Amino acid sequence: QAQVVESGGGLVQPGGSLRLSCAASGFTLDYYAIAWFRQAPGKEREGVACMSKGGSHPPYYADSVKGRFTVSRDNAKNTVYLQMNSLKPEDTAVYYCAVGTLGVIRSLSVPDFDSWGQGTQVTVSK
Repeated sequence: QAQVVESGGGLVQPGGSLRLSCAASGFTLDYYAIAWFRQAPGKEREGVACMSKGGSHPPYYADSVKGRFTVSRDNAKNTVYLQMNSLKPEDTAVYYCAVGTLGVIRSLSVPDFDSWGQGTQVTVSK
């Protein structure tokens, strides 16, 4: 069964950086689309960035994070990363890694992903 575990969250000041990791077990990450989502208190879960299935398309980003966040994959480590720069208080949320085992190529839509990690908290505050 596909399983992913996120790590790397924490408390950071506005303007700072964090790198989140999504480590996979039981499957090869490169075979599937892998996306990062986030959910702030009282808000719906939203897609942030997506690494396409097999790297067939360029990474896809939500407008709110374009130019600040970068998603990448290390196939040797079977891990996907989310580098977050120029962080803002509105980036505060629980960040989740998700796997599109149903065959989606690239997406930021929650229903397209069926295997989720437990999440990691990111707090941007003075």
